[in-house]
Amino acid sequence: MNKAQLIDAIASGANMTKTDASKALGSMMGAVTNSLKKGDRVSFPGFGTFSISDRKARQGRNPRTGEVITIKAKKVVKFKPSSKLVF
Repeated sequence: MNKAQLIDAIASGANMTKTDASKALGSMMGAVTNSLKKGDRVSFPGFGTFSISDRKARQGRNPRTGEVITIKAKKVVKFKPSSKLVF
């Protein structure tokens, strides 16, 4: 499912226009992004939890040359699905 398909699903499920669904999705994604930037966890019961994790600097190799390179430390988003999220 891509963003356009998700907007269509939201619009039909909530009985709203695609424009309103797009605004709602954008607002939700912005709120999640801002919370994660602050270092907060974002939890959706029955779906899962988004959190920020620190990834340490590490050694890697350039696949073309085989040269050893240092990959910088960074923060990454992690997602832990809820146990209720089943297929």
